[in-house]
Amino acid sequence: MSLDPSFVGRTYPPTAPYQVGREKIREFATAIGATDPVHHDPAAAQALGHPDVVAPPTFPVVVTMAASRQIVEDPALGVDYSRVVHGDQRFAYTRPVVAGDELVCASTIEDVSTRGGHGFLTTRTDVSTVAGEPVVAVWSKIVVRGEA
Repeated sequence: MSLDPSFVGRTYPPTAPYQVGREKIREFATAIGATDPVHHDPAAAQALGHPDVVAPPTFPVVVTMAASRQIVEDPALGVDYSRVVHGDQRFAYTRPVVAGDELVCASTIEDVSTRGGHGFLTTRTDVSTVAGEPVVAVWSKIVVRGEA
């Protein structure tokens, strides 16, 4: 099944709130080798004007997983997840993610195309606080490999 291009422009409902925890940020930072004290030590983050530890730049991938699931699990779109490879990821920040944030995500399908027998799906996920303050926009491109 190929990806349905009529999905371009479709926005999915916001996710349930995600409570960003200090330990989750520390664990993520350790896992990716981010040693800057701002990711581990509240005092270091506060010395730079942040209310608590600051998440590394790629941390929103954790927060956006529920929004991504809404898309790839939509049977009408036609994503065969067994054939998916990651194509691209980028972030545009309004402000850093910090411990204590309560974030929601809303995803929109920006592009669906086919090249060389493979499907390409680009999504934008807008991450904001539960109060509606924008935090970061996350673009993701996946490739659904064609049949061999």
